Amino acid sequence: MALQLYLDLNSQPCRSVYIFAKKNNIAFEFKQVSLAEGQQYSEEFEKVNLLKRVPALKDGDFTMAESVAILKYLAGKYKTPDHWYPANLQQRARVDEYLAWQHTAIRFHGSRLYMFKGLLPLLTGQPIPTDKMDEAVSDLQTSIRLFEDKFLQDRPFIAGREVSLADLVAIVELMQPLGVGFDPFRDRPKLCSWRSRVEAAVGKDLLDEAHEKMMKRSGSLSNLDVNSPAMQRFAIGLKKTYMSWRQSPVGCKSTC
Repeated sequence: MALQLYLDLNSQPCRSVYIFAKKNNIAFEFKQVSLAEGQQYSEEFEKVNLLKRVPALKDGDFTMAESVAILKYLAGKYKTPDHWYPANLQQRARVDEYLAWQHTAIRFHGSRLYMFKGLLPLLTGQPIPTDKMDEAVSDLQTSIRLFEDKFLQDRPFIAGREVSLADLVAIVELMQPLGVGFDPFRDRPKLCSWRSRVEAAVGKDLLDEAHEKMMKRSGSLSNLDVNSPAMQRFAIGLKKTYMSWRQSPVGCKSTC
């Protein structure tokens, strides 16, 4: 049975898995799971991933969740070029260090801003309070500064001289706010230079393909059935996650 990847390309973690598989010529069957339609809650998908999150992988009788774990599994099984997940202990540690940190930093704050400027006001029918929006922008900028100063420093890529899983995970997260009109790369020449290197290493056409749906999503949000049970369930989760994160920074409930 062919490798199956359960994805929604509106999701940053799904895009990282999609790009990695495509870049490394890993054959897979694309199984669409629409988060907007609540398909992650279906009985059919629950048989693949009890956590009800995307991405998910099915390889014969073997199933797994969590994007970082999936990326490492694919790198190991398909023996992708070493630079993605280096055998060198210290280079691999740099990759793992970033992947461990980013969940509650770049990923969380980028997602929060994306939801504040896009989906959450539409689902709740209420604007995001100014102080919350300002806080979201400030927190993302702080995470980006840490990314530059701690994880990138003066290196071309996070782990050294070649692109890795860490750079791939970082770029998809930093692209997300662009979908709602916020440019995290603005006035950041160091970050822009890194982005250009990642695009050259991965392939700009592939990155553009993976992000096309997300970049056009803001124009299609008005077509969502915001009163559907799935969307209302999603809204409750988003409010709990992003509106009171300082009390419970639990991260996104539909992607991992």
